[in-house]
Amino acid sequence: MRLAAPILAAAVLTSAAAVAVAAPPAVAPGPPPPPATVSPLTVFPRTEAPKLVKSYPAAGQAIAPGILVLSVTFDQPMLKSGFDLAAATGAEPLPCLKTPRLLDDNRTFVLLCTAEPGKTYSLALNAAPQGGFQNQSEHRANPAALSFTTTTDLNGPRDIHEAMKATGLRDIDMPIQDTPNRRGDKPSS
Repeated sequence: MRLAAPILAAAVLTSAAAVAVAAPPAVAPGPPPPPATVSPLTVFPRTEAPKLVKSYPAAGQAIAPGILVLSVTFDQPMLKSGFDLAAATGAEPLPCLKTPRLLDDNRTFVLLCTAEPGKTYSLALNAAPQGGFQNQSEHRANPAALSFTTTTDLNGPRDIHEAMKATGLRDIDMPIQDTPNRRGDKPSS
Protein backbone atom coordinates (compact mmCIF):
# COMPACT_ATOMS: atom_id res chain seq x y z
CA MET A 1 0.00 0.00 0.00
CA ARG A 2 2.83 2.30 0.76
CA LEU A 3 4.19 1.92 -2.73
CA ALA A 4 0.84 2.70 -4.40
CA ALA A 5 0.56 6.20 -2.92
CA PRO A 6 3.78 7.53 -4.59
CA ILE A 7 2.76 5.99 -7.92
CA LEU A 8 -0.69 7.58 -7.67
CA ALA A 9 0.87 10.96 -6.82
CA ALA A 10 3.22 10.68 -9.84
CA ALA A 11 0.25 9.88 -12.11
CA VAL A 12 -1.64 12.95 -10.88
CA LEU A 13 1.41 15.18 -11.42
CA THR A 14 1.91 13.76 -14.94
CA SER A 15 -1.78 14.41 -15.81
CA ALA A 16 -1.57 17.98 -14.50
CA ALA A 17 1.55 18.62 -16.57
CA ALA A 18 -0.20 17.29 -19.68
CA VAL A 19 -3.17 19.60 -19.10
CA ALA A 20 -0.87 22.57 -18.56
CA VAL A 21 0.93 21.86 -21.82
CA ALA A 22 -2.30 21.30 -23.76
CA ALA A 23 -3.88 24.61 -22.63
CA PRO A 24 -3.70 27.44 -25.20
CA PRO A 25 -1.23 30.17 -24.49
CA ALA A 26 -2.55 33.06 -22.42
CA VAL A 27 -3.38 36.26 -24.34
CA ALA A 28 -1.22 39.16 -23.33
CA PRO A 29 -3.37 41.70 -21.51
CA GLY A 30 -4.13 44.81 -23.56
CA PRO A 31 -5.04 48.23 -22.32
CA PRO A 32 -7.98 48.23 -19.92
CA PRO A 33 -11.34 49.17 -21.38
CA PRO A 34 -12.43 52.75 -20.84
CA PRO A 35 -14.52 53.27 -17.72
CA ALA A 36 -18.27 52.97 -18.24
CA THR A 37 -19.95 56.27 -17.79
CA VAL A 38 -23.20 55.86 -15.88
CA SER A 39 -25.44 58.84 -15.46
CA PRO A 40 -27.60 58.48 -12.37
CA LEU A 41 -31.20 59.61 -12.69
CA THR A 42 -31.62 62.71 -10.63
CA VAL A 43 -35.01 64.30 -10.31
CA PHE A 44 -34.95 67.90 -9.28
CA PRO A 45 -38.16 69.30 -7.81
CA ARG A 46 -39.76 72.17 -9.65
CA THR A 47 -38.86 75.31 -7.81
CA GLU A 48 -40.82 77.80 -9.86
CA ALA A 49 -44.35 78.57 -8.75
CA PRO A 50 -47.15 76.96 -10.77
CA LYS A 51 -49.06 79.31 -13.06
CA LEU A 52 -52.68 79.21 -14.18
CA VAL A 53 -52.56 78.59 -17.95
CA LYS A 54 -56.16 77.79 -18.86
CA SER A 55 -59.63 78.03 -17.40
CA TYR A 56 -63.26 77.45 -18.24
CA PRO A 57 -64.84 79.87 -18.41
CA ALA A 58 -61.90 81.82 -19.78
CA ALA A 59 -61.12 85.20 -18.28
CA GLY A 60 -63.60 87.75 -19.64
CA GLN A 61 -65.79 85.10 -21.33
CA ALA A 62 -69.59 85.36 -21.34
CA ILE A 63 -71.30 82.00 -20.84
CA ALA A 64 -74.88 80.81 -20.58
CA PRO A 65 -76.11 80.49 -17.00
CA GLY A 66 -76.99 77.17 -15.40
CA ILE A 67 -74.95 74.20 -14.28
CA LEU A 68 -71.26 74.99 -14.67
CA VAL A 69 -68.19 72.78 -14.43
CA LEU A 70 -65.51 75.31 -13.60
CA SER A 71 -62.02 74.16 -14.58
CA VAL A 72 -58.57 75.60 -13.89
CA THR A 73 -55.40 74.17 -15.44
CA PHE A 74 -51.86 74.80 -14.21
CA ASP A 75 -48.55 74.53 -16.09
CA GLN A 76 -47.23 71.65 -13.95
CA PRO A 77 -48.44 68.64 -11.91
CA MET A 78 -50.27 69.65 -8.75
CA LEU A 79 -51.14 68.15 -5.36
CA LYS A 80 -54.75 67.06 -5.18
CA SER A 81 -55.10 68.08 -1.54
CA GLY A 82 -54.45 71.81 -1.87
CA PHE A 83 -56.77 74.43 -3.30
CA ASP A 84 -57.89 77.97 -2.59
CA LEU A 85 -60.71 79.26 -4.76
CA ALA A 86 -63.06 81.96 -3.46
CA ALA A 87 -64.98 85.01 -4.56
CA ALA A 88 -62.71 88.01 -5.04
CA THR A 89 -63.03 90.72 -2.41
CA GLY A 90 -66.39 92.44 -2.79
CA ALA A 91 -67.54 90.10 -5.59
CA GLU A 92 -70.67 87.99 -5.62
CA PRO A 93 -69.85 84.39 -4.65
CA LEU A 94 -70.27 81.66 -7.25
CA PRO A 95 -72.27 78.81 -5.65
CA CYS A 96 -70.05 75.71 -5.91
CA LEU A 97 -69.37 72.44 -4.17
CA LYS A 98 -66.77 72.69 -1.44
CA THR A 99 -63.95 70.61 -2.96
CA PRO A 100 -62.62 70.53 -6.53
CA ARG A 101 -61.38 67.31 -8.10
CA LEU A 102 -57.93 66.96 -9.67
CA LEU A 103 -58.19 65.18 -13.03
CA ASP A 104 -55.88 62.42 -14.25
CA ASP A 105 -53.63 64.91 -16.08
CA ASN A 106 -52.59 66.10 -12.56
CA ARG A 107 -52.83 69.72 -13.75
CA THR A 108 -56.56 70.41 -14.07
CA PHE A 109 -59.03 70.92 -11.23
CA VAL A 110 -62.78 70.80 -11.90
CA LEU A 111 -65.53 72.06 -9.63
CA LEU A 112 -69.31 71.78 -9.98
CA CYS A 113 -71.04 75.18 -9.68
CA THR A 114 -74.29 76.95 -10.57
CA ALA A 115 -74.17 80.28 -12.40
CA GLU A 116 -77.14 82.65 -12.37
CA PRO A 117 -78.20 84.71 -15.42
CA GLY A 118 -76.90 88.25 -15.95
CA LYS A 119 -74.13 88.08 -13.33
CA THR A 120 -70.44 88.89 -13.18
CA TYR A 121 -68.35 86.47 -11.15
CA SER A 122 -64.82 87.27 -10.02
CA LEU A 123 -62.79 84.52 -8.40
CA ALA A 124 -59.46 84.65 -6.59
CA LEU A 125 -57.09 81.68 -6.66
CA ASN A 126 -54.55 81.37 -3.83
CA ALA A 127 -55.52 84.72 -2.30
CA ALA A 128 -54.96 83.39 1.24
CA PRO A 129 -51.41 83.75 2.60
CA GLN A 130 -50.89 79.99 3.12
CA GLY A 131 -51.99 76.67 1.64
CA GLY A 132 -53.94 76.63 -1.57
CA PHE A 133 -53.02 75.19 -4.94
CA GLN A 134 -49.49 73.68 -4.80
CA ASN A 135 -47.30 71.70 -7.17
CA GLN A 136 -46.00 68.25 -6.26
CA SER A 137 -42.94 69.87 -4.66
CA GLU A 138 -45.31 71.86 -2.42
CA HIS A 139 -44.59 75.23 -4.03
CA ARG A 140 -47.69 77.47 -3.96
CA ALA A 141 -49.20 78.56 -7.24
CA ASN A 142 -49.03 82.24 -8.06
CA PRO A 143 -52.20 84.06 -7.01
CA ALA A 144 -54.54 84.58 -9.96
CA ALA A 145 -57.88 86.17 -10.70
CA LEU A 146 -60.63 84.88 -12.96
CA SER A 147 -63.60 87.00 -13.93
CA PHE A 148 -66.42 86.04 -16.30
CA THR A 149 -70.05 86.95 -16.96
CA THR A 150 -73.26 85.07 -17.64
CA THR A 151 -75.76 86.01 -20.30
CA THR A 152 -79.49 86.34 -19.78
CA ASP A 153 -80.11 83.42 -22.14
CA LEU A 154 -81.91 80.77 -20.10
CA ASN A 155 -80.92 77.89 -22.39
CA GLY A 156 -77.68 77.09 -20.54
CA PRO A 157 -76.67 73.64 -19.29
CA ARG A 158 -79.43 72.07 -17.19
CA ASP A 159 -77.56 68.97 -16.02
CA ILE A 160 -74.02 67.91 -15.30
CA HIS A 161 -73.57 66.11 -18.65
CA GLU A 162 -74.48 69.25 -20.64
CA ALA A 163 -72.14 71.28 -18.43
CA MET A 164 -69.28 68.82 -19.01
CA LYS A 165 -69.87 68.97 -22.76
CA ALA A 166 -69.74 72.80 -22.64
CA THR A 167 -66.44 72.61 -20.77
CA GLY A 168 -65.02 70.02 -23.19
CA LEU A 169 -64.61 67.32 -20.55
CA ARG A 170 -64.83 63.54 -20.98
CA ASP A 171 -67.11 61.25 -18.97
CA ILE A 172 -64.20 60.20 -16.77
CA ASP A 173 -63.60 63.86 -15.87
CA MET A 174 -66.72 64.02 -13.70
CA PRO A 175 -66.26 66.85 -11.17
CA ILE A 176 -67.72 64.75 -8.37
CA GLN A 177 -66.72 61.27 -7.28
CA ASP A 178 -68.60 58.43 -5.66
CA THR A 179 -67.50 58.02 -2.10
CA PRO A 180 -68.14 55.06 0.17
CA ASN A 181 -70.76 55.50 2.87
CA ARG A 182 -69.90 55.13 6.56
CA ARG A 183 -70.01 51.34 6.40
CA GLY A 184 -67.55 51.28 3.53
CA ASP A 185 -70.11 50.15 0.93
CA LYS A 186 -70.15 51.67 -2.53
CA PRO A 187 -73.01 54.12 -2.96
CA SER A 188 -76.02 52.84 -4.83
CA SER A 189 -76.72 54.31 -8.24
